Amino acid sequence: MTAAEDRPPPDWLGDVTSGVDVWTRGAAHPDPAAGAPPPDPVADGPDADPESVARTILLDQLTGRARSRKELSDKLKTKHVPPEVATRLLDRFEEVGLVDDGAFARTWVSQRQSASGGGKGLARRALAHELRRKGVDDETAREVLDELDPAAEENAARELVRRKLRSLSRVDDQTATRRLVGMLARKGYPSGLAFAVVRSALADRATDLSDDVSDLDPDALDSP
Repeated sequence: MTAAEDRPPPDWLGDVTSGVDVWTRGAAHPDPAAGAPPPDPVADGPDADPESVARTILLDQLTGRARSRKELSDKLKTKHVPPEVATRLLDRFEEVGLVDDGAFARTWVSQRQSASGGGKGLARRALAHELRRKGVDDETAREVLDELDPAAEENAARELVRRKLRSLSRVDDQTATRRLVGMLARKGYPSGLAFAVVRSALADRATDLSDDVSDLDPDALDSP
């Protein structure tokens, strides 16, 4: 009789639930005497190097789009990367240009400021709030926002109003003004610019309606 044949059967033999629990190491404190499998150093492998893990996380996060240092730092924290390892790697990534809050802010503003191509049409005030939430310091954010073209901001506001106005064809000008100005305010536009853009859009709409009426044939209206 071999040693394996002479070994007594484990306590969980015949009990599927207990057997799965033991073999998947689901038990809080598995008892080797109860038939738990011995440690397998090859299958378990060595403990992962925290720096290698952190580097993989950072590269994965930076695939597809730029991210601020704070975003990356927060991600490493959720993955329980030691703070000293996170700081060292983030500093290194900054040195080689993979982490750059200035470049991130410019990309973010460019994408969010436009009212076309999937952009949100956000104004300077709303963009500043978003950059602050992303962890970009105020000085860097101010430098980036100062590069915005005021004319581009006004054009974005006009495009937003033009699109929204299509759904307001059945409301009076006062109601349309309130809704349109409210929309622009939520996107960070100052009230003066918002009212000016809305008044202009409503005036253009009134002109278009007047032109449509004047183009009608009076005789066609009188015919049965």
